[in-house]
Amino acid sequence: MKIYIVITLIFTGLMFGFVSSCKENTTMDKQKYNKLSTEEERVIIHKGTELPFSGKYNDFYEKGSYLCKRCGDLLYSSDDKFKSSCGWPSFDDEIKGAIRREIDVDGQRTEILCANCGAHLGHVFEGEGFTEKNVRHCVNSISMTFVPEKKDSNIAKAYFAGGCFWGVEYLFGQKEGVISAVSGYMGGSKENPSYQDVSYGKSGHLEVVEVTYDINKVGYEELAKFFFEIHDPTQDNGQGPDIGEQYLSVIFFNNEDERLTANKLINILKNMGYDVVTKLRPASVFWKAEDYHQDYYDKKNKKPYCHVYKKKF
Repeated sequence: MKIYIVITLIFTGLMFGFVSSCKENTTMDKQKYNKLSTEEERVIIHKGTELPFSGKYNDFYEKGSYLCKRCGDLLYSSDDKFKSSCGWPSFDDEIKGAIRREIDVDGQRTEILCANCGAHLGHVFEGEGFTEKNVRHCVNSISMTFVPEKKDSNIAKAYFAGGCFWGVEYLFGQKEGVISAVSGYMGGSKENPSYQDVSYGKSGHLEVVEVTYDINKVGYEELAKFFFEIHDPTQDNGQGPDIGEQYLSVIFFNNEDERLTANKLINILKNMGYDVVTKLRPASVFWKAEDYHQDYYDKKNKKPYCHVYKKKF
């Protein structure tokens, strides 16, 4: 009997200690969350909705990241934000693993929540056709905190047009010191042109590659030389078999130093006997091309068909 009582007391004590420990951990977890205002709790905790067109991120397109207001986890990138005119911030993609989906209490919509803390964000819709991805995350501004993109003085961008952007992007992506090479459009008047707009000559844009590079590893002049060495700057109607205004050879310069550098290289090539037709134009708005154009040759496991490296300098 005494043994039974002792065992019972030990078991009860262990159970009590376990339950107490769990409660303490839960309390500690809650303390990690940011303190919310009454209105923030209404939306984030009690699954409310802010008034349309009232949120501060509705008509907001600065470069940066969007974090969960409650726990601070990363949710969305500004690269995936688009204008839908629905009254709430809209994204067509999420940070991988950041969003949890659940059937809404209305049984029809799909609710989206922070995967880390369960904060209510809004709803996700598909099939509306706003973007190529055909998805719209409709998010309450009050559920998020925006962190602007960190400006790094060592990072710079350059813009080159040398025919089909698939090949130019691929070769620049192999260049040491280049952080990223992105296919897109520049030089026309139409906002946010599509590939069809550009290829049919409706917008005046050229196929352009945005090269982001580390100035401590590679300089603008070296990049410009590389540009002249991966395409034919003497072809005046396009590049290789790709004929048309959108395929012309152009350097879009950001400042006078870049213009002078590019002009110097053109003169060097002309003195070497190259009849260079490359134009120099001031950089304007760069519009990123559709997703299926990005990393095209890597996706297809192929090599460029009209861009090859040939040393000229």
